[in-house]
Amino acid sequence: MTGSWEPVVGIEVHVQLATRSKIFSSTSVEFGAEPNTRANLIDLAMPGALPVLNEEVVSMAVKFGLAIDAEIAETCVFDRKNYFYPDLPKGYQISQFESPIVGRGQLPVFLEDGSVRDIGITRAHLEEDAGKSVHDRFAESTGIDLNRAGTPLLEIVTEPDMRSAAEAAACFKQLHSLVSWLGICDGNLAEGSMRCDANVSVRPVGDKTFGERTEIKNINSFRFVERALNYEIERQIDILEHGGEVVRETRQYDAGRDMTFSMRSKELSDDYRYFPDPDLLPLRLSTAFLDYVRSTMPELPQQKLERFVEDFTLVRPVAVRLTRDHDIAKFYETTVALGADPQITANWLLGEVAAALNREEKGYDDVPVSPQQLADLMKRIEDKTLSSSLAKEVFEGMWSSDKSVDEIIEDRGLRQLSDVDELRSLVESVINEHPEQVEQVRGGATKVIGYLVGQVMKTSQGKADPKKVNDLLRRLLNI
Repeated sequence: MTGSWEPVVGIEVHVQLATRSKIFSSTSVEFGAEPNTRANLIDLAMPGALPVLNEEVVSMAVKFGLAIDAEIAETCVFDRKNYFYPDLPKGYQISQFESPIVGRGQLPVFLEDGSVRDIGITRAHLEEDAGKSVHDRFAESTGIDLNRAGTPLLEIVTEPDMRSAAEAAACFKQLHSLVSWLGICDGNLAEGSMRCDANVSVRPVGDKTFGERTEIKNINSFRFVERALNYEIERQIDILEHGGEVVRETRQYDAGRDMTFSMRSKELSDDYRYFPDPDLLPLRLSTAFLDYVRSTMPELPQQKLERFVEDFTLVRPVAVRLTRDHDIAKFYETTVALGADPQITANWLLGEVAAALNREEKGYDDVPVSPQQLADLMKRIEDKTLSSSLAKEVFEGMWSSDKSVDEIIEDRGLRQLSDVDELRSLVESVINEHPEQVEQVRGGATKVIGYLVGQVMKTSQGKADPKKVNDLLRRLLNI
């Protein structure tokens, strides 16, 4: 909520399905090809060129529907959505309107405070993408690249269930994680594999009617979704508090100026003159086909979360973080399967590994340390070869080289000092050098013992076993 106003947000996410060819033609969907080299007669809408539905597109849409426990249509219809735009060769887009392939479902969204919100999914329908207008290639002209024309999209529409920009960004992130997890999208935001349109209105707190809404188009990052919505929410509140009216329109987000600006008045469904595409028969899904898709489903994030809690005795907030992303869940499970302690591994993946990835702006699919290397490191922590501080130094060496854990330990002389006789010598030396602190400890200030432990660790260059040092100090000082 923002003061006495409550935002109401719903999002529409266009997901590019990870097929090798387009939705109605055999043309490759390879990214980065020269303009207009990935468009055939069907994509160019040449007379007599008829669309043929890609079965894999249907399978991927059904897989998404099953993952959100949604209604799957036994029969769905492709429609023509009519509008003129230079990068739309046919003058219409093949989409689904009255009969989408996926109906109502639920998406659990994990928020930053650890809570979970169930966001309603209104529908998910199949459609083809349009081409792309290129404004920066020619001095005084706009070019048209039709490589994307006909690329298969699944448009996911949520209910207006979100009440803040942060919730909307979390929902977009959750959808990104889910479609990547299912393997139906590569999730590459920079290449346009997912784009988010956000519908937002504001209303007085406690009011149950919706205010007039605007739509912010084509946002391609989680951060920009939150920033664009925060700006738009404040803009609408400012208009209403000064006696104005919010105009229904489509807006664009300018990341450089961190603001939205008007593009055009908002079209209604009647403006598109939808009607069933006469070149495509109604799509009927057989029980055998649905059973086949069901058999290809991976373990879903919620299922894996519950299993991690039960099998590895992880606390739920940790299990939630480990199952937000398919790559981290896979990395964790592989490392534990190699003999690493589940608790220590979880702490390291969410701590040191996450911090290193953030510094280098990498994901868990690009970790330069293998699960085997991380498992070996976890074992050296568990068997007391390494202290936590020494393990961090070994980890840094692993991150920047191909050497094994044991090679780095030997090369750098990092093996933890655990021999009692050697430790006794170090501890006695520290006791003799710090008589004031020793007297404080003997006088009852037992917290000062931490200072003495620190001095032993400093003298040993971090190699001493801190637990054994603590025990020795207490024994020698009769505590």
